[in-house]
Amino acid sequence: MPSDHYFSAAPASAENLRTIHVTLAGRDLELTTASGIFSPDRLDAGTAVLLNNMPPLPPGGDFLDLGCGWGPITLTMALSAPHATVWAVDVNERALDLVRRNAQALGLTNVNAVRPEDVPDDVVFRTIRSNPPIRVGKSELHDMLEHWIPRLDERSDAWLVVQRNLGSDSLQRWMAMTFTPGYSVHRAATGKGYRVLKVRRHGTPPTEPITVSA
Repeated sequence: MPSDHYFSAAPASAENLRTIHVTLAGRDLELTTASGIFSPDRLDAGTAVLLNNMPPLPPGGDFLDLGCGWGPITLTMALSAPHATVWAVDVNERALDLVRRNAQALGLTNVNAVRPEDVPDDVVFRTIRSNPPIRVGKSELHDMLEHWIPRLDERSDAWLVVQRNLGSDSLQRWMAMTFTPGYSVHRAATGKGYRVLKVRRHGTPPTEPITVSA
């Protein structure tokens, strides 16, 4: 039997397409999922905790869903902020195909489902919302976050959901030590054994003194 992970680039298992019913952005939806991806049969508990605890989205700009799977976070953002461009990023080609399929079924034209290397280098994000792929391993996860978190725009936030038993508290400490100065990290919410972690990128201090005339 093929040994696939949801972070496999090209799952070898049979696709086994299926339809699930979920509520996203206040809408009851019928979406397509498949084998060989993360949580193909339901909206997973961690993503539900994130969606229930994150703040309203900015009205526009570029948004990032890191490790998008079949797309619940991406689709929520695209439905909630139609003037934004949502980048759904994953290494799993089957997951990306499902996001494209689901976005098209919903009539969404503001979704780009791509591999990480296909996001243009000059794109900065007004927000990042993610249930990151913890099981890729600590080193790879850290490399991933060190690549994407600095691409937040100034005065913008990343919201990550991580299961407590899979190292949410140690990840919070690592981010607080890694993204400094100019960032703040704190636990924004908890629920069902998950932590929602907020990373804020603050504005860049002025490089020259500001002169105020009398």
